[in-house]
Amino acid sequence: MKQELVKHIKDHFNLNIYETKVWLALLSKGIASAGEVAEISGVPRSRTYDVLESLEKRGFAIVKIGKPVKYISIKPTEILEKMKTETMAEAQEKVKALVALKTTNEYTELEQLHNSGISPIKPSELTGSLKGRSNIIAKVREILESSQKEVLVCTSAPDFEDKSRVLIPALDRLNKANIKVRLALSGDLEKVKRLNVKHNLKARYIDSPARFFIVDRKQALLMITPEHADEEMGIWLSSPYFTESLAHMVESAFKNGNGLQ
Repeated sequence: MKQELVKHIKDHFNLNIYETKVWLALLSKGIASAGEVAEISGVPRSRTYDVLESLEKRGFAIVKIGKPVKYISIKPTEILEKMKTETMAEAQEKVKALVALKTTNEYTELEQLHNSGISPIKPSELTGSLKGRSNIIAKVREILESSQKEVLVCTSAPDFEDKSRVLIPALDRLNKANIKVRLALSGDLEKVKRLNVKHNLKARYIDSPARFFIVDRKQALLMITPEHADEEMGIWLSSPYFTESLAHMVESAFKNGNGLQ
C-alpha cells in the first residue's frame, strides 16, 4: 500500500492506522474474509477481526450472511454522505447547547464579570488587534448586533460575498429594526449590481480598496491587510472621536459622489 495514501485517508476519515489499511484492503477486494484482508493490508490477523468489527460499527463495511464470515466494502460516496449527516447533526446539537448556555447562571456571571471589568476603562483604551478570518467575522457579527442607530460598511464585493453568511442576516435584522445602514462596495461594478439584486441591497459602488465597519460612530473595525492576504488582520477600536471623524469622511464621499456611483 502507498504510505502517502494511507496517511491521507487516515486523516480525512478519522481512522487509526490499522482501520485505514484494513479498509483500503477491503475496498480493493470488494468482499473478503479476515484472512484475505490481513494478507493484503499487512495488519496482524489477530487484530484484523477487531478492526473489521470496528469498521462495521462505523458503517465502513457490512457482514456477508453465511459461512465463512466475510465482509463487504461500502461505497466511499455512501460513507462520505453518512459522515456529512453525522457532522451536521453534531454541529446542530452543539449550537443548541451553546444557545442554551446563555440561560444559565454561569453565563450571567460571565457577563457580569466582563461588564464590571470594562466599565472603569477609558474608551480610548479599548483598542485591539484581530487575527484570522473566523475571529474577524465573529467581531463583525458582534459589533453589528450591538448597533442602535446606524452602520457604515465599506468593503469589496468579493469580501462581502465571502462574509455574506454573517453579513446578510445581520443587515436584515438592522433594516427590520429601522437602523440606518449605509453600504459601499468596491470591485467589479457588475458584481456589485448583481449583489444588490440578489440580496435586495442598496449598496453603492466605491473606487477604493478600503474595508471597514463603523457602528453608531462609536466603534470601528478596520481591515489592515490586503484583501487576498494569507491571513486576514484587523484593528478594532472604541473611540468616538476617531470613529466620528472617519464616519464624517465617508458621509462626505457619499454626498459629494467622490468615487461613488
